[in-house]
Amino acid sequence: MGEHPSPGPAVAACAEAERIEELEPGSQERPRAAPEDFDPGNTGFISTGKFRSLLENHSSSLDPHKREVLLALADSHADGQICYQDFASLMSNKRSNSFRQAILQGNRRLSSKALLEEKGLSLSQRLIRHVAYETLPREIDRKWYYDSYTCCPPPWFMITVTLLEVAFFLYNGVSLGQFVLQVTHPHYLKNSLVYHPRLRAQAWRYLTYVFMHAGIEHLGLNVALQLLVGVPLEMVHGAARIGLVYVAGVVAGSLAVSVADMTAPVVGSSGGVYALVSAHLANIVMNWSGMKCQFKLLRMAVALICMSMEFGRAVWLRFHPSAYPPCPHPSFVAHLGGVAVGITLGVVVLRNYEQRLQDQSLWWIFVAMYAIFVLFAVFWNIFAYTLLDLKLPPPP
Repeated sequence: MGEHPSPGPAVAACAEAERIEELEPGSQERPRAAPEDFDPGNTGFISTGKFRSLLENHSSSLDPHKREVLLALADSHADGQICYQDFASLMSNKRSNSFRQAILQGNRRLSSKALLEEKGLSLSQRLIRHVAYETLPREIDRKWYYDSYTCCPPPWFMITVTLLEVAFFLYNGVSLGQFVLQVTHPHYLKNSLVYHPRLRAQAWRYLTYVFMHAGIEHLGLNVALQLLVGVPLEMVHGAARIGLVYVAGVVAGSLAVSVADMTAPVVGSSGGVYALVSAHLANIVMNWSGMKCQFKLLRMAVALICMSMEFGRAVWLRFHPSAYPPCPHPSFVAHLGGVAVGITLGVVVLRNYEQRLQDQSLWWIFVAMYAIFVLFAVFWNIFAYTLLDLKLPPPP
């Protein structure tokens, strides 16, 4: 981004960058304990003197590049102690190559003061700083993001999905001559994008239902949450990761309906939206002391109220007398599927900014859980409907 004042030699800049965990007073996260020989008080910190002694004794067995980074880490800590968790995170290779290379080369020129204290920023710089404080709990990650973000590529995924949803809604509204509570129109379910239990063999419907909404009231809230939450998350974590969480929530939503509400259709992007929002809210709660976004408690309350209202609307609509009996109105279970994805896969993604997901054991645990659920749902759709002798509504 813009020019930042250099705090000194490149080594000092490297070391400032290497504070991977910002440990603040009152933080509930305790640093990982260092070996007792170097940390007899079990504080989670090693004195720089002992750290240098350790490096000298084992320098012959260390990779030269890692030794250089570790020396840079030791040189910068004027307080005389190094966080063992910082050291372990760096050496475990859990950071992405771009992050580690920036530390080694000292090319980030990070200011030694907090981003909030920087003055004279342009509108775009203030926007990027705002996004950093909205989504990232650690100051070093916020500085790294602020310094490296170029808006190339832009947050295209969430914007494209939103535009497609609006376009399909307008087209459907003109075709049906109805924009409010479109779902009550007798011909609404005839659209080939809607998931319908009788047509569940048409696999694309498990995903394309995201482009259909029950009405402008349904679309409006989903679009607002996608843009207010999804776009900043994509600016920070990228289209691949946020798209993965969103699509996983959408698929989990339709599969959850096919298992738990077997006679109901599904419409709307709530599965994907609830996956993103629930992951973001869970990330804030889990990193409460580190999150510096303003009015955290109030904004979480507003988000939860909006999600509850939308969920309540979906429950009411599901049990409201149907406009096309015997088929009921669309199910609300997709919302719950999205939440389940958000608090599992989504949380792991948001907690590991610029870290490689394949190195996180929790990531593989949740991926395995998701895969097991998908396989179970597939076999359920193949066999359960016949075994239960369920009477499904006729095709639209």
